[in-house]
Amino acid sequence: MTRILVTGAEGQLGKCIQKVAAKYPDFEFEFHSSKTLDITDPLRISEVLSENHFKYCINCAAYTNVEEAEKTPDIAFAINSEAVRQLALACSEYMSILIHISTDYVFDGRKETPYRTTDPTNPINEYGKSKLAGEKHIQKILTEHFIIRTSWLYSEFGNNFYKSILNKAKVENRLRITDEQQGCPTDANNLAKYILNLIATDRRDFGLHHFTDGEAMTWYDFAARILKENALEDKVQLDRVKNYRTFAERPKNSILK
Repeated sequence: MTRILVTGAEGQLGKCIQKVAAKYPDFEFEFHSSKTLDITDPLRISEVLSENHFKYCINCAAYTNVEEAEKTPDIAFAINSEAVRQLALACSEYMSILIHISTDYVFDGRKETPYRTTDPTNPINEYGKSKLAGEKHIQKILTEHFIIRTSWLYSEFGNNFYKSILNKAKVENRLRITDEQQGCPTDANNLAKYILNLIATDRRDFGLHHFTDGEAMTWYDFAARILKENALEDKVQLDRVKNYRTFAERPKNSILK
């Protein structure tokens, strides 16, 4: 029986892993939310890992509010960087393989072709900087680890662009969506399956990985698809906008390959 610790279990990806967990009878999961395992508490991290033999630790815990990270970067770095460092140290001490989720926002978006794992990073907002700092801690501390960068996650859980468009379409008959940014929308359920299949096949290609659903589009294109999938394209007018106001600068191209 392969024992697996999942942090951030009440977040979008954590819930998707819980949803498919029953399909992996050879895995024994222990799911922790921030209420039962606050990854910013190194003593609690050590306690949980020392009392159980986890072959893998899937870290789904993260600070993901890109806008707020610009205003309070100390909080973003505490969770996405320092807490990740402490988690990596504990995984090293208790011999757990860390699977950590990172982001397309570690890139600056100036490249005209998709980003590969070998491309240089250069985050342009505090969220991306904090996530990159977490990656570097893991790479320095652990040999056996997987850092999985993904992009534009959505699912039936949590707050995400897909659900936001549907909610707005219920009360508005006109939506204005930017077409300046390109990326790959990714169903968090597919990412959950990818992670668990990675464990099931006992892969040993440790290091950086990129995972998305593969199809590149703009936020406008994604919104149009969401409306069509839900038979709302004739009920809601969708307008393209260039200057979508955000506090945080965002990469114009964050397509991962």
